Amino acid sequence: MTITEINLITFSPTCTSKQIGEAIVRGTGITGVNFVDLTLQTTEQKEFSSDALAVITVPVYGGHVAPLALERMKDLRADGTPVVIVVVYGNRAYEKALTELDAFVSGLGFKVIAGGTFVGEHSYSSDRYPIAAGRPDDDDLKFAEEFGAKVRTKLENAADAEHLYGVDVQKIQRPKQPFLPLLRFLRRVIKLRKNGVPMPRTPQVDENLCTHCGLCVKRCPAGAIVKGEECVTNAEKCIRCCACLKGCPQKARTFDTPFAALLHDCFQRPKENRIIL
Repeated sequence: MTITEINLITFSPTCTSKQIGEAIVRGTGITGVNFVDLTLQTTEQKEFSSDALAVITVPVYGGHVAPLALERMKDLRADGTPVVIVVVYGNRAYEKALTELDAFVSGLGFKVIAGGTFVGEHSYSSDRYPIAAGRPDDDDLKFAEEFGAKVRTKLENAADAEHLYGVDVQKIQRPKQPFLPLLRFLRRVIKLRKNGVPMPRTPQVDENLCTHCGLCVKRCPAGAIVKGEECVTNAEKCIRCCACLKGCPQKARTFDTPFAALLHDCFQRPKENRIIL
């Protein structure tokens, strides 16, 4: 089966999912690339044919596909389009996110022929509490490119779309997770909730550092920050992706959640990326 066009569809507030998707696309060697970036806005209804490949990469929030990503993909329409689906999580766990994404895109008409779970720097990662800091790194991106090459081989080995078999993403191998750090994390989460420790709903802003440059406004995927009022974040809209923090040149924005220290302490061992095809 010959594919000459590839559609990279991504929702990536902090660019980790985007980086993985771009590496997979490079690995396929397919030169006709269309980029559908759903990070900052909902796209108009798009239709994808069965003679083009799609790659969809999204972040995992709390063990689920980012809800805003699903919202912005709902108007995509496919006609048996072969698709590679990838979820990117912050080294804790992706839980059921890959199966959620599989069910969602299948309902849109895509045919899932490969899947992957990749690690990216956690949204809560900071200099004080690094969590999978710097990932995807060079090794991650190389692995993603090799994954793309394997997808290309799978396509070439299929006589046509009807003979291109799908995959059951539930059979993907889970990364190793030491038991004691996980148990420690769960116990401390229960203790936090039992003690009623307050959880911030939005990032905090140091008004003495903020220069009102507006970069946070441009980077916010949810429209939770308004130009001229950068020191205020709409709690009803904020998805806590922390794109505003990571893009602030003055480091005026912080997100002081107790989960950052927990994640840093309990999930220091780097998890492996996994694929199925």
